[in-house]
Amino acid sequence: MRYKTFGKLGYNVSAVGFGGMRFDTTRTDAENADLVLYAVDKGINWLDTAPNYCDDRSEDILGRAVRQLGSRRREVYLSSKGQPQECDTAEKARAAVEKSLKRLNTDYLDFYYVWCIRRLEEYESAMRPGGQYEGLMRCKEEGLIRHIAVSTHLRGPDIRTLLTKNEFEGVLLGVNILNFLYRWDGVTAAYNQGLGVVAMNPLAGGVIPQNEQALAFLAENGETPTEAALRFCISCPQITVTLVGFTTREHIDTACRVAERAKPLTEAHIERIRTHLSKNLNSLCTGCGYCMGLCPVGIPVAGYMQYYNDKLLVGKNDEQMVKTLNIQKKFGILVGAPSAGQCIACGRCEKACTQHLDIISRLKDIARWEQQSAS
Repeated sequence: MRYKTFGKLGYNVSAVGFGGMRFDTTRTDAENADLVLYAVDKGINWLDTAPNYCDDRSEDILGRAVRQLGSRRREVYLSSKGQPQECDTAEKARAAVEKSLKRLNTDYLDFYYVWCIRRLEEYESAMRPGGQYEGLMRCKEEGLIRHIAVSTHLRGPDIRTLLTKNEFEGVLLGVNILNFLYRWDGVTAAYNQGLGVVAMNPLAGGVIPQNEQALAFLAENGETPTEAALRFCISCPQITVTLVGFTTREHIDTACRVAERAKPLTEAHIERIRTHLSKNLNSLCTGCGYCMGLCPVGIPVAGYMQYYNDKLLVGKNDEQMVKTLNIQKKFGILVGAPSAGQCIACGRCEKACTQHLDIISRLKDIARWEQQSAS
């Protein structure tokens, strides 16, 4: 296993982390706990979970594994999370921490995330007097948690804003080889601030392994597109831990093998990948961001085009696109976004688009799906 330094904290952490939201729920908790132990034996020392993952079984599964680790517990970094809307008082925040500690069979959590920040208003809610952050600070003072971090789905520039007050000691965000240009501002802001950066969804929520033929251009030297996507996140110096949702030992073996072979990416390598995406994605949005900030009505064009990629890659029908749209509006890159139906067809985004995409036409499709979602 390859290891990296977790920002200013200096921890020696595995480049691959165990993301506890993809357990095979047809298996028993004991079988899934054995998978965690296998990962630890392979050198993975970063374990991530949260309430409600995997039919609300994830913390229990990790807890069973932690109990079996015994004295080896101190060799791993264990994290869980709490949402500001559910932990809207200091007392509720503490109760959530205590519940996670009990389920995870541990006296302390190495990291605890202010979870799933989708709008800056949610961050502000967590930080208000008597709110979640205050409760977490008390837990930290008592040794129940060691570090407070933030998990966010904000766009890159908003992540930069989120981190300006130096309130967090790590950041968890969604970044992968397909969307990294859209997220890179946030990654670099955290890295330059000396924070450990944990990448979730390195395989684009399964899009990459499910579409390997269409994404074959990502691969080099006999690797698969899935391996290339893992290599990208693992190799980026700005990314500390790449969280992977494992369901089998083979998945763990693959990620560990990629980590052991991966060499650090340079800025020149990253620029080459940027160019490679632009040349090969053709009708897909690469998330380069050149269209951002140009819309007179504030539509986040790149976000909508990244969402539209699902139709082109996977061939989703209207019903499936409506369902995905609802998820993106609630949890993803379209939280708080103005409606696509507000497009005035000025054409500024299309002129700036490096892919020469038919953005206006796509926004009309999306506006239609928005109407179907509302009906």
